[in-house]
Amino acid sequence: MKISVFVGTSVDGFIARRNGDLDFLPPCGGEPHGYEEFFASVDALVIGRNTFDKVLTFETWPYGKKRVVVLSSRPVNLSAAIGGVVEQMCGLPAEIVSQLAASGVRHVYVDGGITIQKFLRAGLVHRLIITRVPVLIGEGIPLFGSLPRDVRLRHVTTRHYPSGLVQSEYHLAT
Repeated sequence: MKISVFVGTSVDGFIARRNGDLDFLPPCGGEPHGYEEFFASVDALVIGRNTFDKVLTFETWPYGKKRVVVLSSRPVNLSAAIGGVVEQMCGLPAEIVSQLAASGVRHVYVDGGITIQKFLRAGLVHRLIITRVPVLIGEGIPLFGSLPRDVRLRHVTTRHYPSGLVQSEYHLAT
């Protein structure tokens, strides 16, 4: 199974403000930068409870009929995701991956700060696509947290866009 991260950050490495606000990101994702193509390539999206709660504040459910797995050990009101195909799981990242693989999932998109960090710590992420927005916000929720060891990356490509977005893709070195 392939596990990918596709995420936007401020230049100083934050994926959201401390309160979870995403107001520094370009409206509607800004100019096309490969997200639609990437999203079409995945079988399921795995997000944490905080990310799920944030997404519920959006005007419409952004994931269509794509399978979304919310990680939480507490009960989650899945019916709030109107029009979505949402389920809840809990457990270690390796257990989640095993359950998804058993159901035929081949490519997983992992999103949300804590969830990304847990999957990285577990050594399960294969591909990172990080789009930096040309803004410094000074503090917030960091993309990366502490790691038990270095995670070596192999640079694949970097693209830049007229709006100032800079996107780098890395594969985890083996």
